[in-house]
Amino acid sequence: MKKAVPKFRTEDAECEFWASHDSTDYIDWRKARRATLPSLKPSSQTISIRMPKPMLDRLKLLANKRDVPYQSLLKMFVAERLKAEFKS
Repeated sequence: MKKAVPKFRTEDAECEFWASHDSTDYIDWRKARRATLPSLKPSSQTISIRMPKPMLDRLKLLANKRDVPYQSLLKMFVAERLKAEFKS
């Protein structure tokens, strides 16, 4: 018998809970089905970041070579680095 998933007051509380608990104690993943959520948009927050102009120019040049917006390339770089940092 699986444990009942608790109710959470905030998304942060839920994130904290799942970071320290194994979902298999609460959910029978063998019964899971793939879901499509077409209207779901990831939450994002606008930030300002100051960087040296030559660094920004190099980022834009590289983004242009890869045919992606420079903001998207910067997000990909940050995501890759975060993943690497949390692995170690």
